[in-house]
Amino acid sequence: MNTPHSGKIAGDLISNTIQSDSDAFVSFANVTKTYDGRSKVVDGLYLDIRKGEFLTLLGPSGSGKTTTLMMLAGFETLTSGEIFLDGSSLSNKPPHLRHIGMVFQNYALFPHMTVAENIAFPLEVRGVARAEIGKLVAKALDMVRLPNVGDRRPAQLSGGQQQRIALARALVFEPRLVLMDEPLGALDKQLREHMQYEIRALHQRLGVTVVYVTHDQTEALTMSDRIAVFDSGRVRQLADPKTVYQQPSDGFVATFVGEGNRLDGMLSSIKDGWGQAILADGTAIGVVPVDARAGEPGMIVVRPEHVRVAGPDEAMVNGLETIVEDVVFRGDRLIIRLRTRGGGELIAQLNIDHATPRIGANVRAGFEAGNARIYDKALMAR
Repeated sequence: MNTPHSGKIAGDLISNTIQSDSDAFVSFANVTKTYDGRSKVVDGLYLDIRKGEFLTLLGPSGSGKTTTLMMLAGFETLTSGEIFLDGSSLSNKPPHLRHIGMVFQNYALFPHMTVAENIAFPLEVRGVARAEIGKLVAKALDMVRLPNVGDRRPAQLSGGQQQRIALARALVFEPRLVLMDEPLGALDKQLREHMQYEIRALHQRLGVTVVYVTHDQTEALTMSDRIAVFDSGRVRQLADPKTVYQQPSDGFVATFVGEGNRLDGMLSSIKDGWGQAILADGTAIGVVPVDARAGEPGMIVVRPEHVRVAGPDEAMVNGLETIVEDVVFRGDRLIIRLRTRGGGELIAQLNIDHATPRIGANVRAGFEAGNARIYDKALMAR
């Protein structure tokens, strides 16, 4: 349920039907995909993508995000529904006529061609004059900051350089839309993080519309203008990264995106948009009701950064009696693993300057009511 304190709970979404955007550049209209006629990989999808935005399709494996991307690219056929690009239907239009750039996880560069030849390939397919091709290839290499590698083979480049060349090839013919399918999945952590900023900066500079697929939540939060969270062929929430993280529309999004403590409880009452929940050990705490119903089992989700560990004489809102089970040093922060009186686990993420509690110590831990959101437990798995 919406409350004055929960913001726009659905983040543009309550079910799989998203309010139509009059400025939509790409529109999925009741799109369904099934391979066997029974199970739906994509289930009645309505989704509008704005011109110039960076939209990420985020979800676990098998959630339908890559199939959605492949249908937009033209590599998968729709079972039903329709996709529109800039107001025109893409039905029966082959991939090479959609004017869409594509970047794959494995780069898909031709090993027998030079870098310049790889970038030139989509221009040649489109019949661009050879004199113009040379200029456009040089421009694309400058764009990805690799102006001097045109004569090399892909195997002579690092993984990060190959990914930049794949980007250059996708952008060289100035497509209306660029699709990226897990493009950073093959890179190591440090290079992947660097390329996130590279791609984001390139998008901001060019203003091209990007649809990006990933299962990496940090990647989605870092790069996106908006995120569509997929689950079982449906979109559970569509919103900007801050809203998805701070105001998840339901329990699935709350537990899939970012780290979150989960506490079993029952919503006992609601007043003026605030709720009171009873934990398994009988402790009453203040919460923000989202879709939980009074008297029904609920799941309370609290981010670790919102959990505080009190000093001996410090007052604590929503205070819980806990035992310190472990303390982990993470360089810039402390991760404290606590066990509640009712047997639940609570993780606190503390500033490195915080006094380090002793393992085995009894401490009070708590969080503000506004940071504790309660969801209907039965709906989390739907």
